[in-house]
Parts: sequence; structure tokens; C-alpha cells
Amino acid sequence: MTAAPEFNAPWIALSLVKGLGSVTYCQLLLHFKTPEAVLAAPYSALRELVGKDVADGIQRAMEDPHIPHTLDWLAQTDNHLLTLADPYYPPRLLETDQPPPVLYAKGNLQTLKRPAIAMVGSRHATPQGEATAENFADSLCHAGFAVVSGLALGIDGAAHRGALKADGATIAVVGTGLDIVYPAKHKTLAHHIAQYGLILSEYPLGTPSLAHHFPRRNRIISGLSEGCLVVEANIDSGSLITARLAIEQGRDVFAIPGSIHSPLAKGCNALIKQGAKLVESTEDIVSELAHIRLPNQSFSISPNGPSPDWTSLPAEASPVLVCMGFDPLFAEQIAARAGLTPEQVSTMLTLLELEGVVSHLANGQFQRLV
Repeated sequence: MTAAPEFNAPWIALSLVKGLGSVTYCQLLLHFKTPEAVLAAPYSALRELVGKDVADGIQRAMEDPHIPHTLDWLAQTDNHLLTLADPYYPPRLLETDQPPPVLYAKGNLQTLKRPAIAMVGSRHATPQGEATAENFADSLCHAGFAVVSGLALGIDGAAHRGALKADGATIAVVGTGLDIVYPAKHKTLAHHIAQYGLILSEYPLGTPSLAHHFPRRNRIISGLSEGCLVVEANIDSGSLITARLAIEQGRDVFAIPGSIHSPLAKGCNALIKQGAKLVESTEDIVSELAHIRLPNQSFSISPNGPSPDWTSLPAEASPVLVCMGFDPLFAEQIAARAGLTPEQVSTMLTLLELEGVVSHLANGQFQRLV
């Protein structure tokens, strides 16, 4: 679906002009109608509209060596450039205040045809949080949504994996050029997303990972979506920026509640206090967005997957799990609650970990997963 080079080159050229942001880019298009007309505009008119430095950049824009490099990249299979004039440009994003004039895309553009839910949360998620995100994403895809996230560690990665497990309908919005994978740990995941879903960026090829790119990236994540689900987040989490942007863009915000003792629940609980919709299952989201036409309505409402087979666990396991609750605890705390010796609890925790119902965290604590 890539347009001809002579059509793409002016769009790319303007996007590479230093100091020309998306808002000003769009203002120039409104004034001159097309990128070609902007590039051909009299210097005096440009200088009046955007100032000397940007006007100078526009005058030299077509000389940028990145243009032929980008056109070569676009000639490769499944690499695309979406402009404001492209029929595949996401209409929901087009409605926002700052739509990127160009989007670099890698993968299946048909993914953009499905209504989407953004899923965000902590980079330092608990195993339970990642499992919840993965199961919600799987279920949302079965309901007919695409899942949008940011390819970060933690909740983002889990959301993408869950969507890939369902039917591949996931969109990763990144803060680098599409020839760079960040974080590097997600290189294989990014490959799978490009194969079955879609990766998007407003940043030119070769753009490295820079801190200020990610808040800007977040407006695209929320802008593509019908609603934003926050799975786990501390009170200072960047995912709350995405939730705030979603509210500003008129999107629904959903949050999964958590323990009052967990730092990673404080952000979600705060959102719920502020009016976000409390979510316990996929059905809560689907019913709230019942006005959205979905391609398919078969979904599982359970966010936690199948129940564990308790009959395969030792009899002592149930009391240990019950007294653990869902907050991370040290073995000594569990022993005190259960009235068992540390040795007994250690044995039980080892068995429970082998069964996949308890996780041993890096700080030495144990986290119940089911």
C-alpha cells in the first residue's frame, strides 16, 4: 500500500525539517494545501509563517539524504508510509489535536481497520499483572478489538503477547525509528508483531530512543483507541500520562483495581477515584463500548484464564494460598499467618511454584498468581 516515491518524498522531506513539529506541519498544509505546494512556496511567505530557521530548512528539505534511504526502506515488503492523505490513515487518530502528518508502518495495515483498545501499565509489573494483561489482551482480541500498546517491558509486552496468542491483532507504537527495536529484549516480539500485526512510529528511520519521545508516543497510543485500559501502575507511572491523554481525547479510561498495600495498584486505584471505570473482566469493557461495531463477539469474560486444578496440589497448599492473599510476602510472614514452621512453608512454596500458582520474586518475596 506504499504510494509512489514522487508522492511520498515531499511528505518525508517536510517531516525531516528541524523545528517543524506536527502542529505547524498541519498548519502549513491547511495554508498551502499540499506538501509539494509548501516546498514550492516563496521564501518570504514561509518565513512569515514559520520563522527564518524553519523556512531555511523547508527550502533545503528535498536535499536531505534520509529521503532516498527512506524510499529504499519503503520499497521493501510490508513497509509503509501513512500520510494524512492516505486512506489507511487511522480515522480516530485523525480526530485528535495533534495527528502526526506521517506515520511509518511495518506489518499488516488491515490491523488498523479494527476498533482498538489501548493497554498500558508498569514496566516493572508483577507476574500476576503480566498474566492479567496477557489474558485481557487475548480476550479483547477474541471480542473483535485490536490491542494497542507501546512495546515496553512489563505490561506492554504482555499485552502484545496476549494479542498475538489470540489472532495477532496488535499495534505497537514506538518512540524510535522502525529500523531500531527498543528495548532490545523485545526484538523477537517486535518481529512477531510485524509479521501478524503492525508497528507504528512518527519518527524517521534511525531515530534513537530518547526520553522525551515516549510521552509524545503515548498520544498516538490513546488516539488510535476507543478506550484505554490501565492494568498496573504506580502513582508516577508514565502510563497515567496515556490515561490523561485518553481523557483529553474523549476516550473511555478503564482501570483494574488492586490491593491498597501494593505500590503498583496506587495509580489504577487513583484513576478509579477520578472516574475511570473499574474493570474486573473483558465483559466490563465490551458492555461499556457496546456502541462500537465489532467484527466478532465471541469472547471469554475471565481475565485470569482457567482455574487451577486444586486436586493436584498437596492438602496443605490451600491454607498457604488463602493466607498469602494477593500481596507479595516473605516466607516468614506466610509462616506466621499460616501457623506453620518456616520449613513446612518453604516446602509448600516450592511445590506451589512448580505448579505455576506462586512466583518467587527477585526481592525474595512470594506472589500468588491465581
